[in-house]
Amino acid sequence: MSLSAIRILGVDPGLRRTGWGIIEADGSRLSFVASGVIVPDDALSLAERLAAIHAGLCAVLAGHAPHEAAVEETFVNNNPSATLKLGQARGVAMLVPALAGLTVAEYAPNLVKKTVVGAGHAEKRQIQAMIGVLLPKATFKSADAADALAVAICHAQHRGARARIAAATRMTA
Repeated sequence: MSLSAIRILGVDPGLRRTGWGIIEADGSRLSFVASGVIVPDDALSLAERLAAIHAGLCAVLAGHAPHEAAVEETFVNNNPSATLKLGQARGVAMLVPALAGLTVAEYAPNLVKKTVVGAGHAEKRQIQAMIGVLLPKATFKSADAADALAVAICHAQHRGARARIAAATRMTA
């Protein structure tokens, strides 16, 4: 890794399956580091599942030392209870890197898809195909891990603009 390269953790949060992916960005060059899925036991209580997601993400941070993190925003669906539970998993996904001192960005699912595929309503298989193009050495065993890599790629593409906006805001304040 060069001195200018940064390591980005992307997270696709879920109570049943939380996908994670790590990439390195060196300018416009992206490279695959690792990916996986945290799968809490379905028999666990909600609190125990959240604890399992926390432990899993802590292990990912310890094992791969990312510099920044990005989390996919909650997709609101017709079931308010499911949306609320997903939001709790998302909260853990944001908390773990924040407690480690990482900047945590959030991206809407449609922006992630548009950034990676070029269309905001892309299908899972299109996302996976583009990840194969953008990260030729990437390996992922599930759509959740692929989605997490897509979140990391989205952050790599948008982080420069976010930094410029933040700097401009600080200058005018």
